[in-house]
Amino acid sequence: MAKVDTTPADKPPHGLPAPPGLAPGGARAQAPTLISSVQRAIRLLEAVAAHDHGAPAKQLARETGLALPTAYHLLRTLAHEGYLHREDGLFVLGEATERLGSKGAQQKRRGIMGDALAHWRDSLGVPVYYAVYQEGEIDVLAVVDSPAAPAVPEWADFRETAHTHAIGQCLLSQLDDEARRDHLDRYPVQSITAYSVRDERTFLRRLQAIRRMQPVIERQEYALGTVCAAIPLTFGTTAAAIAVSLPAHQEERLMPVARRLQSEIGRLSGTLGLYQHLKNHSL
Repeated sequence: MAKVDTTPADKPPHGLPAPPGLAPGGARAQAPTLISSVQRAIRLLEAVAAHDHGAPAKQLARETGLALPTAYHLLRTLAHEGYLHREDGLFVLGEATERLGSKGAQQKRRGIMGDALAHWRDSLGVPVYYAVYQEGEIDVLAVVDSPAAPAVPEWADFRETAHTHAIGQCLLSQLDDEARRDHLDRYPVQSITAYSVRDERTFLRRLQAIRRMQPVIERQEYALGTVCAAIPLTFGTTAAAIAVSLPAHQEERLMPVARRLQSEIGRLSGTLGLYQHLKNHSL
């Protein structure tokens, strides 16, 4: 008896790729939905960007292959939204495009910082923290840890207990007297563990004893069973710190890890500008 071919008409023979227009399994692929007006607007933006001193509508229409009325309508719309600006009959890029570029640069910096923190977590085998002091507050922007090396839980508000943890002590040590006084007026020194500093005078003496650009060490002052080290980073008027923590029974590792981290930060600071990102503070 002759064998009957039951292969669907639009399904390719076994082992062959689907022809154009067919998705695997024979389903007809759906072409992406494209908005032609958006495509034209993008081409106009690219054309304007190619002219340092701007270009008139007629030239831009010619370069993009658009009819002049269409090009002019899109150019006016882009100018209305701030993506273009018209000066003496020439269209130039507007402030909105600059903001887009700035956001893209911030995203790139966030990626660079995130990659660096993850690298240090893996190479040092410790959780890594990144914080800045901005607008009068301690702001922990990133914590990168792992199941094998978990971060210290924030059991007491980091902003209110800066005098107890290495990050806070490191950041406050970088402030001027007025900013430090303002912080301590809002968040008075108080002991939260048996190892915490107990009064403001003692705490201020401790800050004064911290050597510039040296790791700041804290032993069980914030969380029992944990020791921490913070590396100061100063860029202009921005105070920042990268910190690590370890279980108290591994305290002998703390200073070697901090020194190694500081060395790696020093190498990265030149090549990555560690980090102009700090001017924007967001990760």
